[in-house]
Amino acid sequence: MADKRKPVLVIGLGRFGGAVARTLERMGHEVLAIDTDPRLVQEFAPDVTKVVEADSTDANALKRLGATDFQSAVVAIGTDIEASVLTVLALADLGLGNIWAKATNERHARILERTGATHVVFPEQNMGKRVAHLLNERLLDFIAFGDEFAIARLAAPEPIVGLPLMTSNCRKKYDVTVVGVKREGEDFIHAVPDTLIFPGDELVVSGRIRNIEAFAGM
Repeated sequence: MADKRKPVLVIGLGRFGGAVARTLERMGHEVLAIDTDPRLVQEFAPDVTKVVEADSTDANALKRLGATDFQSAVVAIGTDIEASVLTVLALADLGLGNIWAKATNERHARILERTGATHVVFPEQNMGKRVAHLLNERLLDFIAFGDEFAIARLAAPEPIVGLPLMTSNCRKKYDVTVVGVKREGEDFIHAVPDTLIFPGDELVVSGRIRNIEAFAGM
């Protein structure tokens, strides 16, 4: 999302924005966090480089805080759609070229894109889909890319245990690609044709969502 050497502006310190700010800080970014809630400002003061109470819809206030020194910003305001849109507009007017914004629905997303957001995310929607896929208990982890493709972590299906990947031929038979293998007590193994699958192995696979689910359920 942003170069490690460059600071990031995070606006809105709810669950999503707060997690983004703290994670960026741990990754070595300098973070300027902004929120209108003094309680959240106080809470995040020890965790990020700088946190201030301010109205992010005011372009002049953002400019005084040094927003023009940033190339990347995350607008994590979700419930107040007007504030979300006006903040994105203010950042775009100040010349920021990499604006990530949280949307609550498709209409909100379209407005954000038209007012200057370069990337729009749906954290609640995406997490809901992820949980739904994980609830079938066949998948251990799951990340979707659009509506059709995903990368998933799953227990090695019984039919391929004891076989090298070239023999099980997962790509041709099941239309999934085994990217790697995680074996208890060992480092992650990048999969190659002669990688042997042991009982208890966890696989990282990519492919169409329906194919991954069918493969996991064998």
